Amino acid sequence: MENQTTSYMIVLSGLADLPRLQLPLFLVFLNVYLMTLTGNLLIVLLICTDSHLQTPMYFFLGTLACLDIGYSSVTTPRLIFDFYRQKRLISVGNCITQVFFFAFFAISEISLLAVMSYDRYVAICHPLHYTQIMHWKTCVLLVLGMLMISLVHSLVHVLLLLKLTFCSLSPLQSFFCDLAQLLLVSCSDTFINELLIFIFAILVGGGFFTLTFCPYIIILSTIMKMQSKAMRSKAFSTCSSHLTVVFIFYVTALSSCFHSNAKDHSVVYKVSSVFYTVLTPLVNPLIYSLRNKEIKTSLKRNLFIM
Repeated sequence: MENQTTSYMIVLSGLADLPRLQLPLFLVFLNVYLMTLTGNLLIVLLICTDSHLQTPMYFFLGTLACLDIGYSSVTTPRLIFDFYRQKRLISVGNCITQVFFFAFFAISEISLLAVMSYDRYVAICHPLHYTQIMHWKTCVLLVLGMLMISLVHSLVHVLLLLKLTFCSLSPLQSFFCDLAQLLLVSCSDTFINELLIFIFAILVGGGFFTLTFCPYIIILSTIMKMQSKAMRSKAFSTCSSHLTVVFIFYVTALSSCFHSNAKDHSVVYKVSSVFYTVLTPLVNPLIYSLRNKEIKTSLKRNLFIM
């Protein structure tokens, strides 16, 4: 039974079946992927080489850029490759592997956004104690902790997936191996898997959602009490970039979740999936670089040296 599961091929529906769209979409997503890699690698390079950017805030931003590279690389290369294949087939083993890495990077991003909210809370609400609270050991421990949570979350889902048998010939209504839709093509009892998705969505997703947005209630209250207009402007600038990234990620991800039912073959699901799997990693470095004076100054300084 295990050999049959391992050798079984799953069909992906992809984004479009019209031949005339294959080449334009191939070029579009290839350019998007290359720009995503370039933008995020550039941010990592600036943060690693510029001493002015070696602070906790930019340490987390560099970590986000690394996660965006991995997050995009899980789905986009496969999507690009499938534009030139008539049958979009993927083995169950490869599909489960993609589920593991996608879940790992997705939860890592969600948890990191929560950590970045805490960093902004300490910087704005407790500026005099910022260096004592957010020292490097704390930053590293926070990142390692969120990676461990993401690893455990992904492993639990994958271990349960390995016990399932897949026998449905219906294609996944997606261009990548979506966990919820993968369960729909299984002929095994998936009650435990679905229950676990629900529990993790409430505990992990809801928990990080709360940890991300609750600090901003206190942050906004603190900003409004600031006497200096320049300080308020600087605080709003650093928070607005983070809030924009959070808003884009959560809105597109939640929209995709609401349309992930197999009976709903609407374009909305695929479009929202493209946004939070392909475009979000591209938009993140643009938002932070365009709205962050330190990043722009560092970029100009390094380009001038080069």
